[in-house]
Amino acid sequence: MNKDYWIKWAKAAGIRAVKTFAQAVVAGITVGVAINEVNWKVLFSVAAVAMIASIFTSIAGLPEVEE
Repeated sequence: MNKDYWIKWAKAAGIRAVKTFAQAVVAGITVGVAINEVNWKVLFSVAAVAMIASIFTSIAGLPEVEE
């Protein structure tokens, strides 16, 4: 695996992580609005953990990045 592979991998993993973060925030806002309270610190903490989990999942492999 050369430098180009790792650059492509980092870009793809980053995009997936940002999408996961956004999805977690949207889900948290939806639930928070439903119960009339959005705890922003908790919401962003959960979204950050989801983003980190996404990166760890990407270590197993990304189908859009060929070896």
